[in-house]
Amino acid sequence: MGRREIREQIFKLLFRVEFNQLAEMPEQTQLFLNEEENQPEAGEAVYIIDKLDNIIKRLPELDRMLNEQAAGWITSRMGKVDLTILRLAVYEMRFDPDIPVGVAINEAVELAKKFGQDNSSAFVNGVLSKFAKLEEPKGSK
Repeated sequence: MGRREIREQIFKLLFRVEFNQLAEMPEQTQLFLNEEENQPEAGEAVYIIDKLDNIIKRLPELDRMLNEQAAGWITSRMGKVDLTILRLAVYEMRFDPDIPVGVAINEAVELAKKFGQDNSSAFVNGVLSKFAKLEEPKGSK
């Protein structure tokens, strides 16, 4: 599985947060990964689960950051697909030293084109461009 496919798997799992209690996410994750079309290799599964867990732990912080940067929008008013993409991308931009900021933005825009509405890619790109201008180095929080 390539990095784009792995990111897409993480996106799909993170999207489930919108419809399930956080306590149910380990079970939801196993159900998802056990589906034939979603089965990653062992090392990939560990990476997916670890990254998902790290994002979930930071959801309040990610939402706060989004609320500060998304002028005129708050996370509770955002579409669930767009919000999920933004959470994943902001996590990668701010807390994942292995993902360059430009890659996080480009991949988020591609996810928005694939899963979002007509204007999702422009919205996602606009919000993430504000994060790209921030000076805060990765992992500083």
